[in-house]
Amino acid sequence: MGKSRARRFRRAPFFPTGPEQHRDLEGDPEEEPAAELLEKLQHPSAEVREYACASISKLLQQKHVIPAFLQRDVVRCLGPLLMDHSLAVRETAAGALRNLSACGGFEVCDDMVTKDIMTPLVALLKECSTGLDGNQLSPKKCRENQLSPKKCREMNKNYIEDIANEAINLLWNVCECNNTAVYIFNKEGCLEAVLHYLKKYSTNVDLAISVANCLQAVTEDNPDLLSSFNASAQQVLETVMLCPESTMKHFLLRTLIAGTIWNIKDTIPPGSLGSMVNAILKIFSESLAIDAGETIIRMNEAEKKRLKLAAEAETEEYMSDVIDNCVLGEDDGMEEIPKGKVRRENDISDLLPSDKWELEEVTALLTAQQTALEIIVNMCCSEDPSDDEWEELSSSDESDLFMENSYNEGSGLLMSPLCLSDEVNSAFLNNLIPKKILEKTAFPNSVALDICTQNPSWKPLIKKLNAVQCRALTCLQSILLVSDVDCLGGASALQSLAQHLSQLVFSKTELPTDTEFLEAITSALRALLQTMASKNISQCMTPEQLLRLCEAGIHSSNASVRVNVVSILGISGSVLAKGQDTAETLKMIGKFLLEVAMKESSLVVAGEALDALFDVFADGKEAEKAAVQIKLLPALKEFQPVFKMRMRKEGKGQYSTDQLCVLDNVKMNLRRFIAYQETLGKTPT
Repeated sequence: MGKSRARRFRRAPFFPTGPEQHRDLEGDPEEEPAAELLEKLQHPSAEVREYACASISKLLQQKHVIPAFLQRDVVRCLGPLLMDHSLAVRETAAGALRNLSACGGFEVCDDMVTKDIMTPLVALLKECSTGLDGNQLSPKKCRENQLSPKKCREMNKNYIEDIANEAINLLWNVCECNNTAVYIFNKEGCLEAVLHYLKKYSTNVDLAISVANCLQAVTEDNPDLLSSFNASAQQVLETVMLCPESTMKHFLLRTLIAGTIWNIKDTIPPGSLGSMVNAILKIFSESLAIDAGETIIRMNEAEKKRLKLAAEAETEEYMSDVIDNCVLGEDDGMEEIPKGKVRRENDISDLLPSDKWELEEVTALLTAQQTALEIIVNMCCSEDPSDDEWEELSSSDESDLFMENSYNEGSGLLMSPLCLSDEVNSAFLNNLIPKKILEKTAFPNSVALDICTQNPSWKPLIKKLNAVQCRALTCLQSILLVSDVDCLGGASALQSLAQHLSQLVFSKTELPTDTEFLEAITSALRALLQTMASKNISQCMTPEQLLRLCEAGIHSSNASVRVNVVSILGISGSVLAKGQDTAETLKMIGKFLLEVAMKESSLVVAGEALDALFDVFADGKEAEKAAVQIKLLPALKEFQPVFKMRMRKEGKGQYSTDQLCVLDNVKMNLRRFIAYQETLGKTPT
């Protein structure tokens, strides 16, 4: 009802099973009862405890088994093992708790904090931070000793870093869900330990990414932590944000750290804020410039080549073993080498993932792009930066994000130069419609989609590709709501954007049905049409297209989609009402909106439909003619007491205070609109 509002993203949910050790496990462990596995946690053998933790960790990825473990107090059983004298047990216990926090959700995380998981977790984090720099074999030493890369990694396994990675992810999960956990993070001075882990970014990017995720979570809306970000802490963040490595994981790392720095911007000296924001935008620009579809194609080919070479090497090694056995002879007393892998009792090697470097790189890229777009959306919703800060920003031209022409006629895409606005927010936001963001609103590369569809391990990327597209559309919506038309490229640029968005909706035979996409595209269209209508810029969507979209959207299970399509119809109808020979179209729009108002289950959507009716039939000869023909006045007079009754019965408890205030306004406007129609003499004949 009224203008749409910019959406603000909360932190993205953490990975359901974590991005690393426990994510791509294949097969099921031997399913032992929860009670038996929990009992093994007390076994005197560290090997048995490790196996029990790893088995519990795998089982906890299945939501239906979590209640059985919770009933047996799994948190208090696993918690003490975070400080077990065996490092391997610590790692697997932390991994199990991490999976519990991720798969259990908010209620389980609350329960974990209530059962004091933070005490051993904080102790573990602080202890690990003092032992990060253990001796390891250098790559040169490995080559000198003729060790394979795999063997070198095994010998170099740094349990401290692996434990820290699991613990940091557990910390991230509980702090994401529970304010008490964040309070303990602040009180116990965990920031210092966490930043110490971040310094390992050059040798352990996975650990650094986990830390960056955690930092972005704990710094959001946490003013009590700001004082801890002294010059030294800010220097660590700046160093990581400016690291030169070019892997996709490092793109993700820099993006997350950029988000953290944005969260703590109040600690940045005013004179440095402009360069800091430009540095952040440059990082976002770099990650958004990468074509994810082409990257998927390239990485998939790289994976195939690597696996082929590995298979050939394995065959050569097997043939070498066969030849050696033949030379040794049958009666040398040596035991025959088994063809299959013999699994020792309590062995956990089959619970660990295989190497999927290429897939991890693509996943990191898509996560970086999604995160960058979400942060841009939040920047659009940011509150009360000072005029001096924005002026300082606008005078800086360090970011290549703004080095493009205001409008690219060939592509038909909006491109904004750096420009100032009298409005505080728009002074910054006008610069955020570059070609790179608009490209992300397109449908994913069809070849890349085929690769993901045909490869089970790559299939989850489809959801991430779609998420990036939806975030880009939401980013466009936010920018449209706060930016000045001239700085958006003018009327022609807006019309080109309208054609682009229309093509996304109508390019296929059937209209899109995905709820997330529908919400994003209708939100962007709503904001665009509002902007165009306010400046009397002609619309490019035909009435038939609008009605087709609205008829599809009104059946969505998502109330936001229904609100958007009703609003879109109201905006377009109000424009048509000012034209010539539009009565027939206005009749169709009026009938549609009346039906929604009277039959819609959600009062919010019904109220939006009434609001749209008020806009469409507020003025104009064509609107007056159409109103008479669809008998608008008697229909609204009959519906008025029904709407009042629904508000009395359904209002309390089902809707927020803000929603009720808006609905009260709709009720008042309905009374006024009926009175207005009556003064025009629009009574039925």
